[in-house]
Amino acid sequence: MNLPRMPWLCACSLLIGTSAVAAELSPQTEQQVIEWRRDLHANPELGNRESRTSKLVAAHLRQLGMEVHEGIAHTGVIGYLAGAQLGPLVALRADMDALPVSEGVDLPFASKVTTQYRGETVGVMHACGHDTHVAMLMGLAQTLAAERESLRGRFLFIFQPAEEGPPEGEEGGAQLMLAEGLFSDRYYGKPDAVLGMHVTSRLNVGFLGLRSGPMLASADTFSIHVNGKQTHGSRPWDGIDPIVVGSEIVLSLQHIVSREIDITATPTIVTVGQFKGGIRQNIIPDSAELLGTIRSFDPALREKVIAAIERRATNIAEAAGTTAEFKLRPGGYAVTVNHPELTAQLRPALESVVGKQRVITMPLITGAEDFSFYAREVPGLFFFVGVTPSDQDAATAASNHSPLFYVDEDALAVGMRSMLAAVHGYLDGAAGANSGDSSDGFEGGK
Repeated sequence: MNLPRMPWLCACSLLIGTSAVAAELSPQTEQQVIEWRRDLHANPELGNRESRTSKLVAAHLRQLGMEVHEGIAHTGVIGYLAGAQLGPLVALRADMDALPVSEGVDLPFASKVTTQYRGETVGVMHACGHDTHVAMLMGLAQTLAAERESLRGRFLFIFQPAEEGPPEGEEGGAQLMLAEGLFSDRYYGKPDAVLGMHVTSRLNVGFLGLRSGPMLASADTFSIHVNGKQTHGSRPWDGIDPIVVGSEIVLSLQHIVSREIDITATPTIVTVGQFKGGIRQNIIPDSAELLGTIRSFDPALREKVIAAIERRATNIAEAAGTTAEFKLRPGGYAVTVNHPELTAQLRPALESVVGKQRVITMPLITGAEDFSFYAREVPGLFFFVGVTPSDQDAATAASNHSPLFYVDEDALAVGMRSMLAAVHGYLDGAAGANSGDSSDGFEGGK
């Protein structure tokens, strides 16, 4: 993956020192962030429907004196803050959407919200922690706005809808925000860097997770429609059984990873998670439908897997005297890549907050994140913030997306301090990189 040049990046990590360590949060901000998080948690909204959340965010950013734009990618909000001194444009991103999950945690602010999702009444819960992301970024906006007179740089606060994916038939998320001009002169130009964080139950409070280069997988959804010929179940020879053909396809797809891919090079996953066909035990149906996911960390390998799935499905169906149509559904996610130089520059800033031994090098993660699309446009850094209480085993804690997902709120201050240190570390590096230049290096934007 080719990423653009970083004009503000300084290879000298010694410049991350005082302001990164000195960057602090007021006790009032810390408490306010907890209150925002609890309010958001009790009032979750699904992707492209985050109207209450976006109004709360926009009102807060305006109160801070920022330029605010609403309605980007349906419900997205951006706030713009200019420091007193010229410097780089740094984008900070939080996702706002919840999940169709019924909460199972006994909290005073537990979600009781229900909604219609795919024709069913479902619970709605911030089971992935996006409520914490929104609250922390609101707190960071408040802290940086208070430092405006001493800041050397500009900031784009991105509150993004539909990270978990938009409703069927709609567009959304990071891709739509970018398509609507987020990183263009329509707003404030292309940022010099984009930073994001995500809470995780796989780490205890006080720990951060980071990895240079590819960190989260690409994610694609595919469907395979298998055509058959309906007949009575007692006379299968009079028809073509799409359930049998589909079953052969499912088994064959498992051979792609085990027999066609060099599994020592990079992890790859092909999973069929849905198989629909027929309505009665003694009727062979006209068709069957398979739905699955592909996860990869290498774009060329991803293309190879896609071609192999289509080839196997088509050939197996043909051998059975029928046809199968393979489709790759729109809206997949790219590989999330942490820019290596940016990661090396800012890791010491994160270590200054929690300690060197508590910044964990994460393994490759087969989950996906649409932060990846921002990081394809400009150098990006994405890190994880542990939220499992210190007296619990993070390895056995309920995972993100679980009805029992639980956040120790002490993690909110850790996350904000870490991002604040990263921001100041980046600004210090930019200043150091330009300290010997007679020009200010200021690039474009409004």
